[in-house]
Amino acid sequence: MKVNEVPQDKSFLEEGKVRDVCYATDENGDYKKVLSVGWEPKNEAIKLAWEDIAENAHDIAKEVLDGKKSPLAYYLEIKAMTVKILSDYTGISRFRVKKHLKPEKFNKLSDSVLKKYAEALHLSVDELCSIDMIKKEIEDNEDRLPA
Repeated sequence: MKVNEVPQDKSFLEEGKVRDVCYATDENGDYKKVLSVGWEPKNEAIKLAWEDIAENAHDIAKEVLDGKKSPLAYYLEIKAMTVKILSDYTGISRFRVKKHLKPEKFNKLSDSVLKKYAEALHLSVDELCSIDMIKKEIEDNEDRLPA
């Protein structure tokens, strides 16, 4: 595609959520990197993915409030991370990360382990451990989710 043909369908990039670089040929036929503010099919796919994450996070938040899962499970979903990714970021084994998704294990974690999780999730330890913050998230987003 040519530089002037790079899709510029405004959405996620313009909001600062996604950065997209396309390679296109200039008037001399040389390849250049061209910033795109989006492409409608891609923007729609991203929107649907984030809606799915929000729904899953909402369900997990309810499980956290019911004492079935730890806050770590909620933040893992919100940050679109997997157990493997969090394990890689923290140096904590996948097996241990999975155990820490259970409230009875999470509640016994040392400050140093909580700090590793908080740093990997870009949260404070207080935010990571706060059920009240998760409760507020549910209340704030209840009307945005499909019934």
